[in-house]
Amino acid sequence: MAIVYQWSGKTTKGVIETGEITAATKEEVIAQLRKKNITPTTIVEKPKKAGGFGFGGKVKDKDIVVFTRQFATMIDAGLPLVQALDVLSTQVENKSFSKTLQQVKLDVEAGSTYADALKKHPKTFNELYCNMVAAGEAGGILDTILNRLAAYIEKAMKLKKKVKGAMVYPIVVSSIAVLVIAVIMIWVVPTFSKMFAQMGGTLPLPTRIIINLSNFIASIGGLLTAGGFVAIIVAIVQFKKTQKGGRIVDRILLKLPIFGAILNKVAVAKFTRTLGTLVSSGVPILDGLEITAKTSGNKIIEDAIMEVRKGVVAGKTLAEPITKAKVFPPMVTHMIAVGESTGALDAMLAKIADFYDDEVDAAVNNLTAMMEPLLMVFLGGAVGFIVVAMYLPIFKLITLIH
Repeated sequence: MAIVYQWSGKTTKGVIETGEITAATKEEVIAQLRKKNITPTTIVEKPKKAGGFGFGGKVKDKDIVVFTRQFATMIDAGLPLVQALDVLSTQVENKSFSKTLQQVKLDVEAGSTYADALKKHPKTFNELYCNMVAAGEAGGILDTILNRLAAYIEKAMKLKKKVKGAMVYPIVVSSIAVLVIAVIMIWVVPTFSKMFAQMGGTLPLPTRIIINLSNFIASIGGLLTAGGFVAIIVAIVQFKKTQKGGRIVDRILLKLPIFGAILNKVAVAKFTRTLGTLVSSGVPILDGLEITAKTSGNKIIEDAIMEVRKGVVAGKTLAEPITKAKVFPPMVTHMIAVGESTGALDAMLAKIADFYDDEVDAAVNNLTAMMEPLLMVFLGGAVGFIVVAMYLPIFKLITLIH
């Protein structure tokens, strides 16, 4: 992570100078000053400004894609690394990303390889990105690798967008349904309740249920229920952050009806796409499996991939331990076996990833088509029950009058 340091020091002529340098550590600041023949006397971190909103906090995948494609074009055109980084660091809109690129440029100027300079910023450039860049530098095909990386990130973004789309629709419709029911229960039902109180007599059971529920929601009970719901969500999130909790939650997610199948397909698509991209870029299979496991996003899948890696270390083919893992479908195992036997593993992994991307797309569309009528039935049934419950006493009164 790049930090701004304030420094003061003496030149060879004894003149005291001061300034600011962006670096990852104090040692880097000292090294940069010594190159300028300055002996540092004090080096301190620059205090961060309090408040302010600013722009460009977290670096988004889209920013990385645009930068990677532009950088690949510049390298292909023959521009030196430092010059390309200098140009792009001034062009990016995200201030945090701009500072990171400036620091990467300084590290490359100081003699680091591009991959080593990127590794100092793991929050921006993950292990997969850095290893592929290292393979590209070693093979002299950095521009090709960068284009491949950009394509990989774009497909990963598309996959993530599909999954989010599947989750957003039911959440939005459910939220609207809860809001509509809450408005009816808090403002509409009490009006009927007062009218029924003036009428006297015993109310029908559905009416009593709705009125009691309305009184509960309108009172502190509603706030307690909402607070309890939020507390449960927070507790689950915190529990998932632990090693044991993460595995339990991820295992439950994979076994959920409907959603579990989608998440499993997403995991297969991500595994094959990531490993295929790494293998085709020249990253060793063992390193590729380790990186793929770390970027899987699911502890159960991560454990399964690491077990596969152990099998490969023991001298087995990739397909053998994948079969024993029982996380990936048989079709995946057979296609990987064919890819290994024909020497086209990377191409076969890419085909599997494309197939499961389409599977995820179809599953998401089916889920949306299925959830729409179910949510409508739920909303219509809930509102209909409330309306009928409120009108039952009125119907009873009309019957008595006749």
